[in-house]
Amino acid sequence: MASESVQDYLKTIYKLSRDQESVSTSAIAARLDVAPASVTKMIKRLADEGYVRHIPYQGVVLTKAGEQVALRTIRHHRLLELYLTQALGYPWDLVDAEAERLEHVISEEMESRIDAVLGYPKVDPHGHAIPCREGKLAVEKCSSLAETEPGMRVRVRQVDDASPEVLRHLGQLGLYPGAVVTVHERLPFGGHLRIEVQGREAHLGVEPAGHVFVAPE
Repeated sequence: MASESVQDYLKTIYKLSRDQESVSTSAIAARLDVAPASVTKMIKRLADEGYVRHIPYQGVVLTKAGEQVALRTIRHHRLLELYLTQALGYPWDLVDAEAERLEHVISEEMESRIDAVLGYPKVDPHGHAIPCREGKLAVEKCSSLAETEPGMRVRVRQVDDASPEVLRHLGQLGLYPGAVVTVHERLPFGGHLRIEVQGREAHLGVEPAGHVFVAPE
């Protein structure tokens, strides 16, 4: 088994690489909030162990082995998030931190039992796809609610779980995965959106709206 720090690095590189072919060490340092020198040292270790390839002046690319470790860690994390919300009643804004601590220590046997108890779910509480046991991850194309044009009716598919404060705010408005939203008005000069969520009108700032990802209803 890869160490906890190795898993964290590989998971971070995987997530960052969804938007770009290679990932810079500065981006990794910013996401993990560690010194660039520490990232450089870890990347050398990951390359020596066969988890990444470091391309000079371009960045870091996961190998197949590195991708498999990253996806296994993400699978643990997202199954744990769902278990914490459904079985233990955790609010969706607290499960990320708890799952972060537990993802490194649960066994494959426990993961299988959690998966079965939950009915082999496809997504976590925030709408993010759960990688399958074979190490594959379904990708759904979504756009942010902040980019949605007035008059459009959309369904929430995913919500960014990086900020507990934003999650609490979005939850108060009912912006959970599956919610139907109509954008009625976008105020000019970066103003808020006037929306309707499940038949209830609400106002949402552009910044938190950027954390909500939707698809046409």
